[in-house]
Amino acid sequence: MKTPQRKTINPSGGRESMHGWDMALSVLIFVAAYALIIWDKFDRAVVALSGASLMILLKILTQENAFKEIDFNTIVLLAGMMIIVSVTKRTGVFEYLAVKMVKLANAEPVKIIISLSIATGVLSAFLDNVTTILLILPVTLSIAKDLRLNPVPFIISEVFASNIGGTATLIGDPPNILIGSATGLDFTEFLKNDAAIAIPLLFLTTYILSLVYRKKLVTSRDIKTKIAALNEKEFLKDRKLLVKSAIALGLVIAGFLLHGVLKYESATVAITGAVLLLFVSGLKSERVFHEIEWKTIFFFAGLFVLVGGIKETGIISVLAEKALEITGGSLVLAAMAVLWVSAIASAFLDNIPFTATMIPLIKDLGAMSGMNVIPLWWALSLGACLGGNGTIIGASANVIAAGMAEEHGHKITFGKYFKVAFPLMVLTIIICSVYLYVFYLL
Repeated sequence: MKTPQRKTINPSGGRESMHGWDMALSVLIFVAAYALIIWDKFDRAVVALSGASLMILLKILTQENAFKEIDFNTIVLLAGMMIIVSVTKRTGVFEYLAVKMVKLANAEPVKIIISLSIATGVLSAFLDNVTTILLILPVTLSIAKDLRLNPVPFIISEVFASNIGGTATLIGDPPNILIGSATGLDFTEFLKNDAAIAIPLLFLTTYILSLVYRKKLVTSRDIKTKIAALNEKEFLKDRKLLVKSAIALGLVIAGFLLHGVLKYESATVAITGAVLLLFVSGLKSERVFHEIEWKTIFFFAGLFVLVGGIKETGIISVLAEKALEITGGSLVLAAMAVLWVSAIASAFLDNIPFTATMIPLIKDLGAMSGMNVIPLWWALSLGACLGGNGTIIGASANVIAAGMAEEHGHKITFGKYFKVAFPLMVLTIIICSVYLYVFYLL
């Protein structure tokens, strides 16, 4: 992914260096759009697209540059995986897995939320977290339906697990891919440095969330007895299509894991697998395309343009530079500033452009001060990836999960998610602060 060039603010004006008016206007549009999203009285996709349109209409971004801000790797990855999930669900395998998992846990909801979350975290370390959510949520929704429970506690716990699990490896979350590409840090380095803290955090947050929601995770004995009597094999509707889906999904997962060798972007891998599966499935493409969550995809597109508008005017760069300047050359302060600024910013901004902006700034800091910036890369990785757990719009996986939940009649509002998630996200960053200080800064 191409790293954007850092902008400078030139009071004399010019389109290359935006006027202060453009900067103020971009911030006003951005803040207003996010306020409306948080208020949750209007459709999120419409709000995001309206803000994006204003960025273009008011000439903060040209249409060409606005389209360049859209991360089509993410958009096409989402579409490809949605197609694979849409075809695969016709086999009944998600219902099969749901019943199997519920029976193994003796239909105890607390055990189920823990097992689903741990499974989500492990998968997210080796797939990207968006793909994991797309695969695990159909199973979750089916389980909740069988137990006659609200799926929201399960979904929130899985969102947390996906972002924490994605933190553990080079390929688990887009910020890590950016950092690895820019620094040469490999899969083993991420596993050794990020996974060492991500794994304990996965178990800790899963345990805390199971306690938070324990009163809502109760079902009747009659339902447990009914589920125990189910034969999960009866839910498999089309075994031939299941084999085809498994092969396509296996090839896609292999493509993700071999990303560094094959040199193909994840979107290319996902859409190739989707096209292959559509071709061999014999299904009509229009039926499958109808089930793609276009609302979520357009929300992402609008969000990318909104963030691109404030990035174009230099706001993100100015904030990042100021955060690094106040450290006064201290590695400890620099690491803590990068960690906390990244976490708070990534809770409200997309962490991909923020990480792309921070990378050259950290490199400059190392060049100017002679500082060993390796700890700063781990601070950026942990802050950007874990910070995404803070709000329902903080990471791609969060938005996807909220969209899928809403499609099934369970709306996760900004406030409902924030009340539980933001304090827990802050706790994870406090723990990461101690981890960084003890192992890298003493």
